[in-house]
Amino acid sequence: MDKIEVLYEDKDSIVIDKPAGIDVITLGEELSKLRPELNEVERKGIVHRLDKDTSGLLVLAKTGEALIFFQKQFKTRSVVKSYIALATGRFKEEEGTINVPIGRSPKDGKKQRAYLPFEPGPSSRREAVTEYKVIQEYENYTLLEVHPKTGRKHQIRCHLAYIGHPIVGDKVYGFKNQPCPDNLKRHFLHASYIKLKFPDGKYREFKSELPEELKICLPKQ
Repeated sequence: MDKIEVLYEDKDSIVIDKPAGIDVITLGEELSKLRPELNEVERKGIVHRLDKDTSGLLVLAKTGEALIFFQKQFKTRSVVKSYIALATGRFKEEEGTINVPIGRSPKDGKKQRAYLPFEPGPSSRREAVTEYKVIQEYENYTLLEVHPKTGRKHQIRCHLAYIGHPIVGDKVYGFKNQPCPDNLKRHFLHASYIKLKFPDGKYREFKSELPEELKICLPKQ
């Protein structure tokens, strides 16, 4: 747990920079050993989730009241979040919006899939909206700033794969034989920015730089 950087902490909350390779459930268990008050909060205070191999900003609540306070903002979509992703291929447009419902895949319960409005789908299917903007183009890849407007499981990964540009290194949603830097050890997705209101009434924003293990995988210009 010495790899986890605490960016902010008060009596109600903790904001950390999560490294890749640890799931949020394990993270909550480990943090609760250092912050025993988390044991008194549902889900060890985890307000929202990041996939195991996604790095970046994560908010935890230290009280039940704070957990409800933060979760309400996520439900009403008032939290501003940004991710940095390296996608396969090049985009025709500089920016765009993916507005396609997401639900559990009938072939793999651990995987999500996108459904067209007229398609029959599972009851788990939910509205999902993702905005993206091109930061940098490379020969085989595109670096994106991604803004999920909803918070569905695997939303960014599923949506980018749906439009034919899966995240580089994604072994679940990626295509066979898609290009990938030799030194990339996980999918290239990082939670880089978050802004939300805290129980003391103040809005706070946090930024996280792209980790070095992702920076070194970017193609040389």
